[in-house]
Amino acid sequence: MEESIFQPYLATKSIFRMDREILRPSYIPDKLPHREDHIEQLAQILAQALKGERPSNVLIFGKTGTGKTAVVKYIENEFRKADAARMVHYLYMNCEIVDTPYGVLQGIGNRFIENFNQRIPFTGLSTDRVYNLLVEKLDEEKRVVIIVLDEIDKIVLKNGDDILYQLLKINDDLSRARVSLIGISNDLKFTEYLDPRVRSRLSDEKMVFPPYNAEELRDILTERARLAFDNGAAPEAALSLIAALAAQEHGDARRALDLLRVSAELAERNGDDRIAEEHVQRAKNKIELDTVIEAVKSLPTQSKLILLGILLNEEVGNTKLTTGEVYTTYRELCRRTGISPLTQRRVTDLISELDMLGLVHARVRSFGRGGRTKEIQASVPLLDVKKVLEKDELLAEVRGYRLKVQTTLI
Repeated sequence: MEESIFQPYLATKSIFRMDREILRPSYIPDKLPHREDHIEQLAQILAQALKGERPSNVLIFGKTGTGKTAVVKYIENEFRKADAARMVHYLYMNCEIVDTPYGVLQGIGNRFIENFNQRIPFTGLSTDRVYNLLVEKLDEEKRVVIIVLDEIDKIVLKNGDDILYQLLKINDDLSRARVSLIGISNDLKFTEYLDPRVRSRLSDEKMVFPPYNAEELRDILTERARLAFDNGAAPEAALSLIAALAAQEHGDARRALDLLRVSAELAERNGDDRIAEEHVQRAKNKIELDTVIEAVKSLPTQSKLILLGILLNEEVGNTKLTTGEVYTTYRELCRRTGISPLTQRRVTDLISELDMLGLVHARVRSFGRGGRTKEIQASVPLLDVKKVLEKDELLAEVRGYRLKVQTTLI
């Protein structure tokens, strides 16, 4: 039998003892270190549901990777253990995926319709009709429904707060069932966009999840490493380094777990049986590059042209550019691709957006009486990002294009 290209990799001994899914954010462990108080607080609020009463609505805030979703899903598992009568229905929805009022109501309604043919269709009905069908289904028996809306700010920013108003007043239209909401958001200011009636009803209880510090992240990593690896494969020094790197940035446990998983995968591919500092540093660079490349791929075409213009300048040694120089290159690229150029003012705004994304570095330089100008330089790896930009079909005409070297007169 002919040997396949995968053979050498399949033959290497795995560094993982268990499924590597244990190191992914979607895995909910039996213990959530440093979130015991939050679990306790949430359990205290929601315990009323097991008595058939409606718990208060809860609003949970915290940055990405602070354990909000993990705690909420952990509580769901606890309800399964405690609720033998199946009186409590716990529904989790991510509003980044289901981001329309119709989709939310349809998603909730269909959880209570067992007959496939009677299900609410993806489209075709009015939102009011779907709401009425939902009320009808919920009220068929006495039950408490807890609806968790993760990334709740996404649906409000996109559609306004009508959907929240409907879900918050649904109890007025129900006689047997009861509904409670849990909203999860990364944005502490998101309630400012809400109608005062919605705001007061939604935030009966508020919880804030602070970022993890290096010590807390190390505990989380130690706990997961114990489950995922054979003894000694993830030494204390490697876990401490990963925790320190993740805490430096923003105390994000998801990022720390990603860093641990990718470090282990790099060690495994290398044929090493333990994670070393070099694997962690390489994993950090790899994850950062992957993040940059994803951000570049999702840029609008005009922003891609501006970024490409900055990189082409860097290629010929012009590393510090003025807005005017970026605009000149950008216009030349527009001419070659047949894309209509934007005004210089709009391009300046887009440069600021690229700066906010961390793809370029734009700082204002003052020349005293000579006025002020922006000094712009790329803050991404030239070759990798240029390759991604040149894959865009709309930029096909400028593949392999090089700027003529300009001599700047001082």
